[in-house]
Amino acid sequence: MNSTTRSLVCVLFVLAVMCASQGAPAQSPFDGTWHTNLAQSKISPKPNVFYLSQGWYHCVSCNPTYDAKADGTDQAVTGQSYDTVSVTEVDPKTISVTTKKTGKVVYEQTRSVSADGKTLTVKTTSHPMNSDQPITTDVTAKLVGPAPSGVHATSGAWAIDKIKQSDNGLDTTYKANGDELTMTEPSGESYTAKLDGTDAPFKGSYSTDAVSVKKIDAHTIEETDKRGGQVVEVDKMTVSANGKTMTVVATNKLTDRTSTYVSTKK
Repeated sequence: MNSTTRSLVCVLFVLAVMCASQGAPAQSPFDGTWHTNLAQSKISPKPNVFYLSQGWYHCVSCNPTYDAKADGTDQAVTGQSYDTVSVTEVDPKTISVTTKKTGKVVYEQTRSVSADGKTLTVKTTSHPMNSDQPITTDVTAKLVGPAPSGVHATSGAWAIDKIKQSDNGLDTTYKANGDELTMTEPSGESYTAKLDGTDAPFKGSYSTDAVSVKKIDAHTIEETDKRGGQVVEVDKMTVSANGKTMTVVATNKLTDRTSTYVSTKK
């Protein structure tokens, strides 16, 4: 309905409340709480690559890559969202990994390989910076290429096949207010940023400390996440015409992985 027709309707029906509402700002299609449906999402097929050999853990697909003694002690690393990592060989088919930031545990992880060596199961418990409620994630990954020899059985190139996560890691709430967008999550992560692409603080996250958001059109926003001044991820978020579905194309700029997540409004 164009503005002329809209004005005529107001005159004909003499509905003061209706006419007044025509000038009220429209609700943003992003407003509300969105729940990610991992079953409908498509995770990047690019494999994660690591190996454990002769008492050392090597994270090949990390950016920057790093090597750490696998003796169960905290080893210093740089350029990651954590500053120490400890790796322990639990048994010939299982390792455990714990990361910390300034002494606080970021996540605890167990990686186990199947009897045939082709499937890796990864169970992770993440500890958000600003919440005492951990987020649990279960991942299964398939071996890409031949299994490496002479190294721990969990070693290799692993492409994520399935992923499950606790609900407190799947909900995100957005609220637009004029030229600003506010994001909050149950994990305690949040930001309020102008929709003009300028940087704003990203709170409660180990992986991101600054964010910028830019409105592309009425249904699309581009979010850029940074850490230490470096871009770590770019997310293109698009809400469907009916306002019920959000599709997020997330590109990790450090690992060159692009995944597509589908969320529904609660």
